[in-house]
This record gives sequence, C-alpha cells and structure tokens, in this order.
Amino acid sequence: MNENVPKWLIPGRVYDVLKWAGLLVLPTCAWLFGIVGPAWGWENVDAVVLTLNASGTAIGAVIGASAISAWKGDADEE
Repeated sequence: MNENVPKWLIPGRVYDVLKWAGLLVLPTCAWLFGIVGPAWGWENVDAVVLTLNASGTAIGAVIGASAISAWKGDADEE
C-alpha cells in the first residue's frame, strides 16, 4: 500500500465538526423548522425539513465511511 495515502477520508477535527452537525445541529434545526414554520405560515416547510434531514443523513454516511476506513486501517497495522 502507498505510505503517502491516509487511511481515513477526513481529518479528525473535520470529522468532529461533521459529526456534531450531522447528529445534533441539522436534526434539531429540522425539528424546530417543522414546528415553527407552519405556525408562522412559512411556505415549503416540508421541503426544508426534508432537505435538512437528508443533509444530516448524507453527513452521517460520510463520517461513517471515514470511521470504517480508519478502523480498517488500524486493523491492517496489527
């Protein structure tokens, strides 16, 4: 294997920020927008909530792939 290629897809600090955004911030924003939006008569609330939830899911997939890559890399070193 090429020694210059990292065993993870994203660096640790980026992983932490994406994990925080994907697991906490985006779902919370989706929930808040889903509750407050109709009360204020905002249009396309369902589309915004769907977009926020899909974004959180996509971030979760990226950080999951990175975690699996890092885990497999650790197993290869042993």
